[in-house]
Amino acid sequence: MPEIPRLLDQLRRAFDGEPWCGPSLLTNLEGVTAAQAAHYPISNAHSIWEIVLHLASWTAIVRRRIADNKPLQPGEADDWPAAPANQTEASWQSALAGLRTAHEHLLALAEALPEADLDRTIGATFEPPQGGSYTAYQMLHGVAQHYLYHAGQIVLLRKLLT
Repeated sequence: MPEIPRLLDQLRRAFDGEPWCGPSLLTNLEGVTAAQAAHYPISNAHSIWEIVLHLASWTAIVRRRIADNKPLQPGEADDWPAAPANQTEASWQSALAGLRTAHEHLLALAEALPEADLDRTIGATFEPPQGGSYTAYQMLHGVAQHYLYHAGQIVLLRKLLT
């Protein structure tokens, strides 16, 4: 099997499928209300809402990096976007829709990517531990890993809400 369908499978499983490790990102977000998403059950930690905005932003950043073949550096506002001041159910649903849209745009880019481009190195200048350069292949896998990393945080935050 070519590698791109495998990558797409992993991205889909992590986002809203059945990953091997447990519930997907969207499964862990099911039933979360705006009030729950905005709550800070751990001081000095991010809320579920902020995590969703962070995931949407980074999914879009990876898509742009691969599409433009540039190591775009996000600013703080792009890395951890602030939740809106007016935290209504409608604005929470908008945040979730933004995450879904970013995911769908990344899938569309990956589907159209020639297999040879997976080995293309896209430089990045992060501080450790993410420092160095990465291939498109590594970045796409990284998005799936990122989804599941934060899905685990969301599970813990939800447990603290009850």
